Amino acid sequence: MNILHQSCQDARRDAVVEIFNENDFGAVRFRSGRRTVGMLAPLLLSILLSTLLQFVLWRYATRIQNAGWVDFGWSAGMVMAAVVMLWSSDFSWRALLVSLLLFLWAGRLASHLLLDRLWGNAKEDTRYQNLRRHWGETADRNFLGLFLGQALLVGLFMVPALVVSRRAGASPDVWDVLGLGVACLAIAGESLADRQLARFRKDPSMKGQVCRRGMWRYSRHPNYFCEWVQWFGYVLMAVGSPLWILTLLGPIFMYVFLRFVTGIPHTERQSLKSRGDAYRDYQQTTPVFFPWIPHNS
Repeated sequence: MNILHQSCQDARRDAVVEIFNENDFGAVRFRSGRRTVGMLAPLLLSILLSTLLQFVLWRYATRIQNAGWVDFGWSAGMVMAAVVMLWSSDFSWRALLVSLLLFLWAGRLASHLLLDRLWGNAKEDTRYQNLRRHWGETADRNFLGLFLGQALLVGLFMVPALVVSRRAGASPDVWDVLGLGVACLAIAGESLADRQLARFRKDPSMKGQVCRRGMWRYSRHPNYFCEWVQWFGYVLMAVGSPLWILTLLGPIFMYVFLRFVTGIPHTERQSLKSRGDAYRDYQQTTPVFFPWIPHNS
């Protein structure tokens, strides 16, 4: 009986205790004392941390009357999501690669927004100036909802990376290599487009003109296009996962937000207002999103 009892204890100690299957959305399991948390726990933790960050940034933005910090808060929230994702998973090369990839993209975006748009720049983005005028006395309260809403978007865009990090298979395969290549090229392209535009804006002789240099010759918004493309890296890296379909949330929602909500519509309106006929000609000759050879107006 003692031998049987000891065997049962050993079996319980080494057993895998599963609440759900490891590929399910809410999987939590314990194996030999090591914790492997599925998708739900890191998702909720990332949303919580992002909510706290956005609340702090909202208080600061209210004090200085510059709601542009909400954009930095979203990208910084994605940086935290990458850290949480790696911390909550069993170590694997795939989990490490996808966490570093998300960290690289979000960290580059956060630093760009901080240094190019916020640091030492007291002027509020015209998007938020217009909202502030529209909301009037309730602006600060309404901006709180906008800030906190970004925390939910952190959860939404964290899902594709989580699916990849939990995909079965210890070693990277051809889909990991393809996905990583697509994402890294897209991040490099977005960074290049941002640098080309920054150099153009610093040239005093180009004031009032339209940037048609480099990538901006083939698309009116090449930075947005590259940001959208990088989400297909996660789609490729998730091939083989039963939750692969969830990775499509990234490119689908990013396209909707960039093309129809927060990105292109506002930028187009502002460019027409500040550059007039020069930008109208640019609209006639250059594709709005997908790069292509420019044509004569």
